[in-house]
Amino acid sequence: MSKAMRQMPEVSRRSERQAGEARPSSGLDEAAPPPRIGNDTGAGLLEAALRRENLLKAWKQVRANKGAAGADELDIDQTAAMLRTAWPAIRDSLREGTYRPQPVRRVMIPKPGGGERELGIPTVLDRLIQQALLQVLQPILDPTFSQHSYGFRPGKSAHDAVLAAQSFVQSGRRVVVDVDLEKFFDRVDHDILIDRLRKKIPDPGVIRLVRAYLTADIVDGGVVIKRTRGTPQGGPLSPLLANVLLDEVDQELERRGHAFCRYADDCNVYVRSRRAGERVMVLLRRLYGRLHLTVNEAKSAVASVFGRKFLGYAFWEAPGRVVKRRVADKAIKAFKDRIRKLTSRVTGRSLKAVVARLGVFVRGWKAYFRLAQTPSVRQALDEWMRHRLRAIQLKQWKHSRTIFRELTARGAKFDVARQVATNAGRWWRNSAKLINAVLTIKWADQLGMPRLA
Repeated sequence: MSKAMRQMPEVSRRSERQAGEARPSSGLDEAAPPPRIGNDTGAGLLEAALRRENLLKAWKQVRANKGAAGADELDIDQTAAMLRTAWPAIRDSLREGTYRPQPVRRVMIPKPGGGERELGIPTVLDRLIQQALLQVLQPILDPTFSQHSYGFRPGKSAHDAVLAAQSFVQSGRRVVVDVDLEKFFDRVDHDILIDRLRKKIPDPGVIRLVRAYLTADIVDGGVVIKRTRGTPQGGPLSPLLANVLLDEVDQELERRGHAFCRYADDCNVYVRSRRAGERVMVLLRRLYGRLHLTVNEAKSAVASVFGRKFLGYAFWEAPGRVVKRRVADKAIKAFKDRIRKLTSRVTGRSLKAVVARLGVFVRGWKAYFRLAQTPSVRQALDEWMRHRLRAIQLKQWKHSRTIFRELTARGAKFDVARQVATNAGRWWRNSAKLINAVLTIKWADQLGMPRLA
C-alpha cells in the first residue's frame, strides 16, 4: 500500500473491500503527542484538526450528512477517490497557510413566510476540513458562551430555548423584546468576527484558515462573485462563528441580569413592562450596531408575548394564569401549505406513494412540535389530512361505477354510495362526512399515514 493511501482521511470500508485493499493501520501524524490546548496558548489547534483520528470522525460526519456536491461537482465517493492521492499535498498546504478553499456554490431556497434564504454549499473537501476544525474549536469555545444561547450547541436545542422562554413568561415577564436581524448570515463583518475569534483562539494557523473560508468566492450559475462580508449558511463552521460573534451581545444582556433566549440570530428578551422593553430595544440596537449588524425594524417589536412567536411556537394562557405552548399560527399555515403540495390531486402517483412522501414530512413536523400543549389542534389537522387522502382516493377511482362498487364493497350504505357516485367530480365535498364511516381512521392507518394526535 502506498504512503498516500495510509494518509487518507477515510475511504468507505465497502470500497476498500471491493478494491481488495487492507484497511489503513496508521494515519496522519498518529505518533505525534497530543497538542497542548489551554487558556494560555492556542498553538497546535490546526495540528489537532489534522490528526488522523479527528479527520476520520469528521469524514464520518460529512458522509452521514449526505450533502450535495459543491462547485467542483464531486460527490462524497468521488472526493474520497480524489483524496487517495491528493491529501498529502492538501495537508501540507493547510499547515503552510497556502490552502485556498474552492468557491462556494450558491443555492436559494424559499422561506415559509415568503422570500428566499441563501445557502452556500462548500465542496465535500472543504466540508471535511471545516468539520475537522469545528471538532477541535467547539470544545474550547462552547463553554465560554452564555447559558442563554441555545442554537447549534452540544446538549442544547430549540426545545430547550422554548421551555426556557415559557418559564420566563410564567414568572410574570409578559412583554417580549423580539429582535430580528436583517439578513444576519449575509452581513457578518469579517474583520469584527476575526477580531472576536482571535481573542479566544490565538492560533495564527486557525485564524488564517477561518478567514480563507469567510472570503471564499461564491459561484452562482457559472458566475464567480467575490465575497467581502457574510458567512453563508451551509458550511459546518458557520453556526459556531455566528455564536462567536453574537456572544458579545449575550454577555452584556447577562451582565445586566436580563431574562432572554437566543437561538442563532433569533433573540427574545422577556421583561415585565413595555417601558422596560423599550429600554432593552434601544440597548440591543446599540450592541448590534457595534457589530455592524442591522435590526429589522419591520419584524422586530416590543409586544405582549401572547401575540408573538419564537422558533415556531407561541404561548397562550390557560385558566389559573398557567402559560402553555402551542404551534404558532404561521407554522400551522406553513404546515398546511406543504401538505397541500404533497397531496395534490394532479400528481398521478398512487395513494401509497403519496402517503409515503407525506409520512416523512409529518413525522418530522410532529417531532419538532411535540411540545405543543394543544391536542385539539393536532386532532383537527389529522382529520383535515385524512379528508385530503379520501379526496385523492375518490379521484383515483374516477368513474361513478367504480366509486359505487368500491364504496359498497367497503360497507357503505346504498344511498350514500349512490349519492357520492352520482356527483363523482366533487371530490372534496364527497370526501367529507359522507364517507367517513367507510374510509376510516383505520383505513388511513393501514395506508401508513402517521397521526399527529
